[in-house]
Amino acid sequence: MKTLVIMQARMGSSRLPGKVLKPLGDTVVLDYDVSRCRQMNVDDVIVATSTLPQDDAIVRWCEENKVTYFRGSEDDVLSRYYECAKQYQPDYVIRVTSDCPFVDYHLANDIITAMQANPSDIVLVEGELPRGLVVEMISFAALEYIYHNGHEPRHREHVTYYAYEYPEQFKATYVKVPDAMRHPELRITLDTEEDYALCRAIANHFLGNKIVPAQEVVDYLLEHPEVAQLNAHIQQKPVV
Repeated sequence: MKTLVIMQARMGSSRLPGKVLKPLGDTVVLDYDVSRCRQMNVDDVIVATSTLPQDDAIVRWCEENKVTYFRGSEDDVLSRYYECAKQYQPDYVIRVTSDCPFVDYHLANDIITAMQANPSDIVLVEGELPRGLVVEMISFAALEYIYHNGHEPRHREHVTYYAYEYPEQFKATYVKVPDAMRHPELRITLDTEEDYALCRAIANHFLGNKIVPAQEVVDYLLEHPEVAQLNAHIQQKPVV
């Protein structure tokens, strides 16, 4: 079962420009992303960025750090994902976004194991995690179907959104979130300056440990509510 992580990354961001290469701990955000994805039981981790000149910086970082990359459309993210996957012909794709520097690779491996045991189009996670920890797993066949059938702007921007909008068209495998991780009130993602302050606090607390288990990150925030409050007021941008 050939499985790839495809991680969308770009320098353009309306609320926090250049966030993927911002300093974090003793390295940069993208290093956290890739290092944690490399703990997943996958064949490769590919950074999918755009062809815009501003994203040359991401390509340089990937080349310097021997990370596989792909360049495609900035706005049609679904196209970028599909064309990237098509080039490497995986059976399954793990979708990760580069604004999640503390993604839960333990849960990701549980998701991969579940898909191996019960092959389907997509894995659905039961139970809400903090924002920024979960990954998505989808078969290449389902990704190709979405590419050809998802025509609305929301489908092109949010790669798997079509599958959630039309669940009856897909066979799903289910994975339950451990009770200790069910803290949707926490926000461990990177979209604003407040998010960046929280991520810096976490990285500095676990300095030098890019692969600190997500459970320890959650425990740290529960034990330090003053840190969790740094971005508690931030509203996630709606899908339109």
